[in-house]
This record gives sequence, C-alpha cells and structure tokens, in this order.
Amino acid sequence: MSVTAATTRVLRYAVMTVLALLFVLPLVWMISTSLKTEAQTLVVPPTFWPTDPQWANYVAVWSLIPQFLYNSVKLAVLNVVGLLFVASLAGYAFGRINFPGRDLAFALLLASAILPGIVYLLPQYLLFLDIGWIDTHYPLWVPRVLTPVIGTFLLRQSFRTIPQELEDAARLDGCSTFQIYWRVMLPQVKPALAAVGILTFLESWNDLFGPLIFLNSEHLQTLPVALALFQGEFFTQLNLLMAAATVSVVPVLVLFFAAQRYFIQGITMDGLKG
Repeated sequence: MSVTAATTRVLRYAVMTVLALLFVLPLVWMISTSLKTEAQTLVVPPTFWPTDPQWANYVAVWSLIPQFLYNSVKLAVLNVVGLLFVASLAGYAFGRINFPGRDLAFALLLASAILPGIVYLLPQYLLFLDIGWIDTHYPLWVPRVLTPVIGTFLLRQSFRTIPQELEDAARLDGCSTFQIYWRVMLPQVKPALAAVGILTFLESWNDLFGPLIFLNSEHLQTLPVALALFQGEFFTQLNLLMAAATVSVVPVLVLFFAAQRYFIQGITMDGLKG
C-alpha cells in the first residue's frame, strides 16, 4: 500500500470516527442527564457526567409508564407480524405470479404512496368513528398492516432475485403455491424481512400523531404520548424526562444491534435488486 493510499485511509477513518462520536454524543448526554439530580441539570456550565448517579430516577419513571410501555409493545408486535405476513404475500404475488393486470396493480400501489397522510385523515377518522374504532387500538395497526406499500416493494424486489429453478423444483416435488411461498421462498428473503420488520417497528414505536388523533383514554396511550405528558408534567425535571426517553430508546437499540447485519444487507442488496 502506498503512502498516499495509507494517508487517505487514515483520514477516512478519522472523519468517520468524528462523525460517529457526534452522532453518539446526544445519546450519551441523554443517559448522563437521566442520572443527575434536578439541581445538577440546571448547573451552568453543565457537568457532563454526574459524580453520584441517581438510579432512583429510573425507579420513579418506571412506576409511571408500565401501561404506556405495554401498549407500545403490543402495537409494535401487531404491526410487525401483521405487516410482514401481508407484505410478503403481496410481494410474492407481484414478484413471482403472473396474473392479468399485475403490473398495473403494482403501479397503482406505488402511486398510493405519493398521497400524504393528511389528505385522507378526515375521511379515515369518520370511517373509524362510524365503525366504532375510535378510542381503540385498531386504527393504529389495521390500516398499516393492510396497506404495506414500501414493504411490498422491498419484498417484491427481493423475491425477484431468487432463481426460477428453485421454484420449479419445489413445484415438481408437489408443493402448492402457498407451500412454495412459505417453505421455499420466504426463508430466502430473510434480510429483506429483517429490514421491513425494523422499519415497521420504528414507525409504530415512534408514532405520536396516531395515538393523539384516535385515542382518548389515558390507559390506551403509547410511550411517545407518555413522553409528551412527561414534558408537561415535569417541565422543570429534565432528569426524569431523560430517564423516560432512555427507557423508550433501549428496545430500539437492542432490536437494531440484534438485526443490523440483516437490515443493512436487506436494504443495500436484496431490496434494491431486480
């Protein structure tokens, strides 16, 4: 390796390290603030890390958010499981099955993604009001599961990369169309499934607008709404607000680090081929 190439590589890694630290710094600050006393959060200039971590902040926060956390987990599971099933079925149909009007139907599906959600918010609300879904969790997962545009697109592209010979061999062995989808094709697109699953989880977990619009009862609210309530109830207690925010971030970090290899592979390779 030449001196110029080595220098370029060192500079590249130095820049990436600096950028990584800049991205991680807010997270570290959030955690450090969550372990401070109320007085320490108001000190000027601020201290970066508390000398006496206040783990009792998490105890105080945890006593207030179990129901909100349960609701967020419940909705995230319903969204991820339901959307992966529907999107994989639709992606397999659009990617591997020839039927009249397939390309037109897929084009219309992609075109529907152009419409901003605010356009159909009022008709959607009135529909849910008529069928008795307001102040229930149904509006927060059923529409997302039944209209998986991006998930269908990514999985369709991934299914199209699988060799036709694999499907033909399964059909010769007597597999039905659904058996081919479930036993043969679905295991081949795990990276794309992981990518769609993580994106769906993040969308559901961070959803603040939906619960505020469709839910009225406090016991049905989700964690993002709880954080907004914390900001009003403890507007001078930044340490408790940051403790609640840290609790809400932990599941996201665990999920991403557990599935980051599949996520990156699904986005950069399988999801964009075909």
